[in-house]
Amino acid sequence: MARMYARKKGKSGSKKPLVKATWVEYKAEEVEHLVVKLAKEGNPPAKIGLILRDAYGIPSVRDITGKKIQKILKEHGMLGNIPEDLFNLLKRAVRLREHLEVHKKDKHSRRGLELLESKIRRLAKYYIRKRRLPKDWKYDPEKAKLWVQTGG
Repeated sequence: MARMYARKKGKSGSKKPLVKATWVEYKAEEVEHLVVKLAKEGNPPAKIGLILRDAYGIPSVRDITGKKIQKILKEHGMLGNIPEDLFNLLKRAVRLREHLEVHKKDKHSRRGLELLESKIRRLAKYYIRKRRLPKDWKYDPEKAKLWVQTGG
């Protein structure tokens, strides 16, 4: 898929294994326990998947447990209020605003902030439609700063 503003094609990502991982020696309960333990350490769901892949040799949590990492975290009441991808965009926007407070004439970064905030609004509209965010949720730079400081 092409990028929206960069006029380039996207980079390809990693591919899932074609067959289920038969070499994994972990049971479904053990994998769930690992996911919960890593979440308690403060890791977001995407990072939990990377840690399980790299450190434990678990290529896909869903193949072993039948549930995605986010569903496991939701069952244990550990899923954040704001979705992870939206939260990462909010962190970038807060950092960019802090940069622009110091460097007021940085027009390129100001344009980047406009594009970033439009991405946040589009993604928020999607999550409101999917009922992952409340209907009255609005992007506000001051609230975003508070969310990022408290961790979501």
